[in-house]
Amino acid sequence: MQRATQYELRLAERMSRLGTETAFEVLNKARALERQGKDIIHLEIGEPDFDTPANIIEAGVEALHKGWTHYGPSAGLPDLREAIAQEVSRSRGIKVTSDEVVVVPGGKPVIFFTLLALADVGDEVIYPNPGFPIYESMIRYAGAEAVPIRLREEKDFGIDVDELPSLINDRTKLIILNSPQNPTGGVLSKRDIQDIAEIIGERNILVLSDEIYSRLIFEGEHYSIMSVPGFKERTILLDGFSKTYAMTGWRMGYGVMRPDLATHISRLMTNSNSCTASFTQMAGIEAVRGDQSSVEHMRLEFQKRRDVFVAGLNRVTGFSCRTPRGAFYVFPNITGTGWSSKKLADALLEEAGVACLSGTAFGEYGEGYLRFSVANSLENLNQALERIAQWTKENL
Repeated sequence: MQRATQYELRLAERMSRLGTETAFEVLNKARALERQGKDIIHLEIGEPDFDTPANIIEAGVEALHKGWTHYGPSAGLPDLREAIAQEVSRSRGIKVTSDEVVVVPGGKPVIFFTLLALADVGDEVIYPNPGFPIYESMIRYAGAEAVPIRLREEKDFGIDVDELPSLINDRTKLIILNSPQNPTGGVLSKRDIQDIAEIIGERNILVLSDEIYSRLIFEGEHYSIMSVPGFKERTILLDGFSKTYAMTGWRMGYGVMRPDLATHISRLMTNSNSCTASFTQMAGIEAVRGDQSSVEHMRLEFQKRRDVFVAGLNRVTGFSCRTPRGAFYVFPNITGTGWSSKKLADALLEEAGVACLSGTAFGEYGEGYLRFSVANSLENLNQALERIAQWTKENL
């Protein structure tokens, strides 16, 4: 009888530096509990609970019927790039041309490609913490050093402009900004952005400005560092369709950047994905140029849900929650419970049937917090509040 040979899997060293996005892990765990018969309220995953607007779906279906099922340019279809350039020009008050736009399958490739293109071993990249976990993961994967800037609750989870200068040095290659911010819902004001730009000054430092939630602001207006005089050529703007138009499954985002960098980002697209699906891009043209009423409808619904959920959490023993000004997350302080973030998140899932994320899923400075997504119905949000309140009464 022939004996099977066991071969050891020898991964590249760089794989040890790769992180993950805990939201999908918790989602899988929650679904496993559901398969066992447990009722779970899903407040863990960061995607709109609305369907893609009908006019966008129809544009995608029509594109399929018309044969938009073949390869397209790596940088994206010219008509979509032009539509995006016109929209960014209007919304950010700057002149953008289509050769400064690269369309990619989702927002994450803009993060990944930017870091692969710019960050070398020995370089430093400043990023928000707590923050979207893929920032730190991709910085480390690229071989650079991840330098966190702490977002503090007492500063409304904004960038501390007093701390930022101490983190910048000759090795700083890139600074990542995110506003509105995941997981805190913090929003950088125009004054905040201008202060950050002033601190960077004339240094040859690029900024990756993640503005994926730019259309989901509840108080104030969105302002991009790309709009600051002298910063357009030093900014890579990340935006997309997933959050604004409830198109998470369509996988389509884009980066706006200086043309010479766009050429290199396009080469990374060629070497990885070839191109973004053509029929989704045709739907994207309709999203950008078509009826925008669905965007405002979702924003108002998220604001209503935010208000209800924040008020409810502030009535729960051990919870204290500020009111986020953007995105669709709330980020309560749970230090009053005496529980660690991970332990409490696990208990709420397994014992109360409420799926949320530990603040530590977004970095070490997320300890003492939980993240809840309010992308769920008011009925389910109120039921989640009842379950959380009941659990705290029985366990604290």
